[in-house]
Amino acid sequence: MDEIDRLENYYFHEQGFDTIEEAREWFEWEIPETFNIAHYVCDRWAAAKKNGVALYIDDGEERTYTFRQLRGYANRFANYLDERGVEAGDRIAVNGTQRLQSLVAHLAAFKLGAVTVPLSVLLGTDGLRYRLDDSDAVAFVVDEGAIETFRPIRDDLDSLSFVVTSEGFDRGDETCFWDAIEGRSTEFETRATDPADPACIIYTSGTTGQPKGAVHAHRHLLGLLPQFVSLQGHETGDEQVVRTISEWSWIMSLNQMVLPPLFYGIPVVGRPEGKFDAEAEFELVERFEVTQLNLPPTAVRMMMQVEDADERYDLTSLQSFSTGGESAGESIIDWATTTFENAAFVEGYGSTEVGGLISDDPGFGIDHRIDYFGVPSVGHEVAILDPDTREEVTDPGEIGELAVKYEGDPMLFVEYLGKPEATAEKVQDGWLLSEDLVSRDEDGYFQFHARDDDLIISSGYRFGPNEIEEALVTHDAVSEAGVIGVPHETRGEIPKAFVVLADGYEASDDLRDDLQAHVKERLAKYEYPRELAFVRTLPRTSTGKIRRTELRQEEGIEEP
Repeated sequence: MDEIDRLENYYFHEQGFDTIEEAREWFEWEIPETFNIAHYVCDRWAAAKKNGVALYIDDGEERTYTFRQLRGYANRFANYLDERGVEAGDRIAVNGTQRLQSLVAHLAAFKLGAVTVPLSVLLGTDGLRYRLDDSDAVAFVVDEGAIETFRPIRDDLDSLSFVVTSEGFDRGDETCFWDAIEGRSTEFETRATDPADPACIIYTSGTTGQPKGAVHAHRHLLGLLPQFVSLQGHETGDEQVVRTISEWSWIMSLNQMVLPPLFYGIPVVGRPEGKFDAEAEFELVERFEVTQLNLPPTAVRMMMQVEDADERYDLTSLQSFSTGGESAGESIIDWATTTFENAAFVEGYGSTEVGGLISDDPGFGIDHRIDYFGVPSVGHEVAILDPDTREEVTDPGEIGELAVKYEGDPMLFVEYLGKPEATAEKVQDGWLLSEDLVSRDEDGYFQFHARDDDLIISSGYRFGPNEIEEALVTHDAVSEAGVIGVPHETRGEIPKAFVVLADGYEASDDLRDDLQAHVKERLAKYEYPRELAFVRTLPRTSTGKIRRTELRQEEGIEEP
């Protein structure tokens, strides 16, 4: 591999620095004149280590794919997309199931200069329709778990030209992935894209209004690498194996735990099964000798229920146990470090617009502190700003808004798709504003204090109440609806809905079940209100907005 392909600066952890301060002083972003994600995570490794493993898939059978095979599949699908008229800049929607076809679809699109739109299989009809329509997707690589949600809305999507199914459940004008690549050439010249060219559109949680499509460029991958190195404990050699349990449709799964390891030639373990199996995760660690396991605290709590796992499985390969999305409590940390005796516990922070920004860094001796989520990763300029004055807050313990210097940071989003006003609101005076309130201690560790009050984090999924409320009021029985997140022992939070019934309807358990099913059909399955209360009125502001703060106060989860 020649020097321009290696991009030496992203191997800063091999320079022998003793402290992160030394690495920060040395490091600068290295961005080539042309940069295509597919080349750097696939093509160059196919040439350099032809038999090197890129992907392990456990779908009932164990399947192993080398980088060379991955390139062949990606080239064949790229030729199919090219023949179907896909051009640079076109949007290709892809379901995020952990299978070969999903990854290949992303790589093939990147090779063409097209833009991918990762979509969860858990989305309901309204959520899926909105994202496919808003992104103007010309094609959809759909998984079986989403096909019955998708087919009823197919005719509503004017821009959608063709549909590819991940397996042989195609019908009508749909094409099975394997039929699409049949007979196609394994040769394809990956397009030379500008680092600033769009690569993917990832939709936000939609805390206010509809979700927004955060556009990320090819260079985004380069910005993610420093945090990945930190999460890895600075180990990027041939013996590393990475596993994330999250669906490959989120910025902290696909973009942080699939593409970065492939950049370093590290194989990834995928398991397409939709339902999380805590027992299976221990077995995967043992069988594939996983060195980094990434999962949300909710999944950790489920794994904690598996008895004697550390005695029944060989878990000694694990070197890093990373989590994020919500703060991990002391019980989780104690269990993880006891069960995985060779693994450092690592927590991190990121967002859809930002990517992976802050984390513990055991390779530099920055070990986890309870109630803190680490220090800024190498390369990023981070500040805490006074929410009112926008002046920098520097005193330890003083609370302000987390912000990232926008200019020159390749990781940060380009724009909200078709929403220039929202983009301008997010990026002000040269800073990308996180809307998260944090403080920093005397050692530079960041502590989280508050977020947008309406954001709900359930089982690691981040979403807002707006879509749930809108879905509820489409039911004939509902006059008004308000939704908040309430604490839950396993999931962290769950959505709770407060419903004002329309005239002629009476509260009942059957109606509650019907309303919950109504939302589940329209939105993501993790978004439906697991608790639902019937109320006479909803608290509102003078301008008519729902006072969710008051709902939280009534539930006793927020001080008056």
